[in-house]
Amino acid sequence: MVNNQVHLFPLIRHISKKVTPLLLKTPISGNGVSVLSLISGLATGWLLMVGSFNATLVAAIFLVVSYILDNCDGEVARARGEDSKFGEALDDFVDWVVHAIFFFALGTSYSEATADDLWFWLGSAATVGASINYFIGQYLTFFSHRGERDEINVDVEKENVLPSTPLLWGIYIIRELSRADFCFLVLLLASIDCLWILLPTGAFGAQLYWMTQFVHGARQFHV
Repeated sequence: MVNNQVHLFPLIRHISKKVTPLLLKTPISGNGVSVLSLISGLATGWLLMVGSFNATLVAAIFLVVSYILDNCDGEVARARGEDSKFGEALDDFVDWVVHAIFFFALGTSYSEATADDLWFWLGSAATVGASINYFIGQYLTFFSHRGERDEINVDVEKENVLPSTPLLWGIYIIRELSRADFCFLVLLLASIDCLWILLPTGAFGAQLYWMTQFVHGARQFHV
């Protein structure tokens, strides 16, 4: 049962595996795909700032596109033998910018629409949490690339490594599965005009997300 669930999720991978062969027919590189993912993410933020229902729905669609391309960039790079530390760093940077802009734009938009500053601060808290997670990740990655060992984390990130304890399964779901398919949740909530739900949950969840990096073994999972 667990193996079937692992193969089912994340859903985004089933789409990216269909799109990657199409991208391989073009001259665009893996890093170029990352840039396209960034552009789609920026478009998401801009449309969220518009604030209307239609603009928000289109923003959610652009976020799905950004997620698809974010998964395709590595697949394209590996297929063309273009794997590089720069490409890995660019991918992490794009992830950070897209999520930070998403929450900041969402909080700002709802704050302006309701004349309530609480939404702005919730969005800002989620943005700060995403930023903390990014910089902690870069710090830990820097030392792992140098071959140094750290009490916080001594594991090397691996593909297809499954959790071995209930705690690690919980972290796996929070850090990997929920993050990987987050765009579909955004699309669902946007379609019923309930995207505001992500502001309080994001403000709290973003802090929980970066804190899990300090759990021994948490960063060995990758989907």
